[in-house]
Amino acid sequence: DCPIARLPDCPIARLPDCPIARLPDCLLACIHMNAYPLADTVARARDLTDADRAAIAHQIAGGIAGEVRADRYNRLLYATDASLYQMEPVAVVFPTSAADVQHVLRIASSAGVPVMPRGGGTGLAGQTVNHAVVLDFTRAMDKLIEVNVEERWTRVQPGIVLSELNKQLARHGLQWGIDPSTQNRATIGGGVGNNSCGAHSVVYGKTIDNVLGLEAVLSDASLARFWPMSGSALEAKLTQPGLEGDVYRRLQSIGREQREEVERRFPKIMRRVSGYNLDDFTREGEPMDVSRMVVGSEGTLAVVTEAKLRLHPVPKVKGIAAVHFTTLIEAAEATVAALEHPVSAIEVIDNVLVTRCRQSTGFRHLASFVEGDPGGILFIEFAADTEAEVVAGMQALNDDLQRRKLGYATVTTTDPAFQRDMWRMREAGLGLLMSVRGDAKPVGFVEDTAVAPEKLPQFIARFQEIVGANGTTAAYYGHASVGCLHIRPMVNVKTAEGLATMEKIATEVADLVLEFGGSLSGEHGDGILRGVFNERMFGPTLYNAFKEVKRAFDPGGLLNPGKIIETPAFGENLRLGPETKNWEPVDTFLDFSFEGGIARAAEQCNGQGACRKHDGGMCPSFMVTREEEHSTRGRANLLRLTFSGALPQSELAGDRLFEALDLCVECKACKSECPSGVDMAKLKYEVLAQRNLAHGTPLRAIAFANIAALSRFGARFRPLANFAGRLGIARLFLEKAGGIGRHRPLPVFAKQSFPSWFKRHVAKTGTKRGDIVLFHDTFTDYYHPEVGKAAVDVLEALGYRVVSVERTACCGRPAVSKGLLSKAKQWARQNVDALLPYAERGIPIVGTEPSCLLTFRDEYPDLLQDEASKTVASQSFLLDELISKLAREDESVAALFRDDLEREVVLHAHCHQKAIVGPEPTLETLRLVPGYKVRLIETSCCGMAGSFGFEKEHYDVSKAMGSLRLFPEVEAASPDAAIAITGVSCRQQIGHFTSRRPRHAVELLAEALRE
Repeated sequence: DCPIARLPDCPIARLPDCPIARLPDCLLACIHMNAYPLADTVARARDLTDADRAAIAHQIAGGIAGEVRADRYNRLLYATDASLYQMEPVAVVFPTSAADVQHVLRIASSAGVPVMPRGGGTGLAGQTVNHAVVLDFTRAMDKLIEVNVEERWTRVQPGIVLSELNKQLARHGLQWGIDPSTQNRATIGGGVGNNSCGAHSVVYGKTIDNVLGLEAVLSDASLARFWPMSGSALEAKLTQPGLEGDVYRRLQSIGREQREEVERRFPKIMRRVSGYNLDDFTREGEPMDVSRMVVGSEGTLAVVTEAKLRLHPVPKVKGIAAVHFTTLIEAAEATVAALEHPVSAIEVIDNVLVTRCRQSTGFRHLASFVEGDPGGILFIEFAADTEAEVVAGMQALNDDLQRRKLGYATVTTTDPAFQRDMWRMREAGLGLLMSVRGDAKPVGFVEDTAVAPEKLPQFIARFQEIVGANGTTAAYYGHASVGCLHIRPMVNVKTAEGLATMEKIATEVADLVLEFGGSLSGEHGDGILRGVFNERMFGPTLYNAFKEVKRAFDPGGLLNPGKIIETPAFGENLRLGPETKNWEPVDTFLDFSFEGGIARAAEQCNGQGACRKHDGGMCPSFMVTREEEHSTRGRANLLRLTFSGALPQSELAGDRLFEALDLCVECKACKSECPSGVDMAKLKYEVLAQRNLAHGTPLRAIAFANIAALSRFGARFRPLANFAGRLGIARLFLEKAGGIGRHRPLPVFAKQSFPSWFKRHVAKTGTKRGDIVLFHDTFTDYYHPEVGKAAVDVLEALGYRVVSVERTACCGRPAVSKGLLSKAKQWARQNVDALLPYAERGIPIVGTEPSCLLTFRDEYPDLLQDEASKTVASQSFLLDELISKLAREDESVAALFRDDLEREVVLHAHCHQKAIVGPEPTLETLRLVPGYKVRLIETSCCGMAGSFGFEKEHYDVSKAMGSLRLFPEVEAASPDAAIAITGVSCRQQIGHFTSRRPRHAVELLAEALRE
């Protein structure tokens, strides 16, 4: 009953000697022992029981230094990537070395289940999902091993993120030249697997052009090293017994056999990454480099554990000319003309992306340079040693395009910050398009076509005809310099009609690409999405040759099977499809009508993984833990799976989902930085509310939600409360009884509360601007009244009569953050009723605490769902917003401040301000003082996040968040510099963990007033 005789192409017949007797874990021996063909590994892995998965995980864990997880939650976290597909893994492994990988392959082989390597999970074609043991290299195999500056190469592990690698290389004036739009979370291993390219491939080529050698584990668990070989070294490999030797022999043989067919069928363009790289093995007399077959193989041939990479000098000066065109086709025509100039990149976006950017709160400012309503824009970059050379290049381009009557406007810049914003607009393309609400989305199923640049105008016209004939529209953007476009037709995959339209368009586009001599994949890889068309694209002869390549490396079908060749059907394994049926809580506390319901709010995540980046504000807990479940993507996936029924409904209020959400600090960075517009803070509020309904509200949550009442009470006994707060035994009691960390200093009550001071305050005369309402928060009232006093001084200097509205209700922010949404709604009602008369008369409502004041704008309309809350929201501003707006309208505002002060001011802005307003108003306001030299610390959350940093189980994570960038930046500031903050949480965190004592920005403004 040995199955070997039944295999269609027995590998033993090709081996010079049978290896079974020599190998301890021979794949063929495994087939004989287990009596099933390994070609069925995917089906077998899919049908395993939880007990089977646990047993495999246990076997793996027994032989590696890394970690193994096989619970359902962790498997589901790795079931999706940035593609349309969802496939639940067998287990997830975090290897620490090549030896770990070898052990995993031995166990997987004996169990008859596949293995799939994975980096950041940003694959768009389904290449990083499978019913397999997933190897996540981003946790422990993410190091730069060596840099040779003189010879310009580096050795790295596969899990290192591209932008992090470049940060380390920058000190040597070098860079990894491959820069896909996902570079701040994509890894080298993923780039090698995909043969990634990026915006500058016209200069640096593809990944394959920059890989000097690879270390990889083969399917028989042997470790191999690949680099260009010739002469006696190559002869030795060709005669070497075993799998590695067979790879060399078979590649040489297949290359010779397919030389003519490769010449006839392979696209003659630079951006071809489809199929296997057979074209590198058809030339006689050249060195043989097996790494060139592994690059672009999507983990189907070998598992890369180390890469040696070619590096390039960092350009000294860059400039961008943003050329505006009436139509996208005109932009494509101009691309050919622009390529006659010494450009380093040419990127294109269409009017759809410009519109989406202008509509996005978090990205709107990136489109400020756009003039009119262009049908397309080309970002044309020049790089040189001097600014003069760059400017001359851009001017020559502009003159040339004007002579050809191409383009109606050109915006040029050599300013790095301006260029960075332009690139951010282009790189955010995918997410911005996917931020469209509703089930119909610009779906990525034909988003990676590549043709010769001179064929782009006609290709785009024909593509538009296909899209229009199928009753839909599409968005266009991509790398015009090399003819690679990312085109996304609008389709609803949750209907049978939408799915049929998608498959029809995909088939017609495949034929169009073939007609134009292009490639269906220009950089995003085949995976499943384009793998289904590979026989159509390359013909049956080459397709069979691809199968031979796969069998040469992986005779048992162990490595990421079903990708590139022999894939599942186009419409199988979909994450969302016609069968998707969501359930939702009968009643939600918050209004999710904008999102189309809470389930669609979770579905809004398309998996692109921008939350896995290591810069900006999102996602601070992921930056600390590097755990998928602590990214916005991970949390959104778990919520989506709960609403779709993949997880039981009871999980919505369950402990495991709560654990995944627990480290979300509700900073709202995702609200502005997630290009798809996922608002995880809002989702968390609602889930906590549903959990409180099911299990009751924890006492600590109730206490924190009522911080205003507790503070009001404690202030009456200020000396006693402050004394007790310093006692170690009292702190220990609070930790044991209330879960408040004893190492965290407690807030100190002020001698005089702000309301008490304000009652005795004599307003200045002269109120040329009329009334203004100052909303003073709990911490201003009882702990830091100096902030309120400074705000009054500044407002009165501006000519306002400051009104303090008597109120009994907290703003509700603490209650919202703990899921006490009924209480928050009650307080919101009281505050709106108190403030509405002022808002209706156009009187501004200002505050100095972003988390409190911005609750009026962000949560109140969702809680109350009425016009009154919207009216109050429309009149609510941070004090900095108001001042910066006045200064732009009235030059006399700047004259209020002294001009004899010289001081460096280092600003850390509050998370909610950064997410909803941005730090710019505070920067603009502080810069009204002539002598203030103001700079912003680019950080994520400080780590305090309201009550989060006080909770004992979060203390270490809270500290780690601030330690990433904030604390080092604060300590590095000059001793005379003022550390400015805009929120009380930031004040507490910096004061606790650094030697500096921060002050609110408004205090620095008040000090600088002339009077």
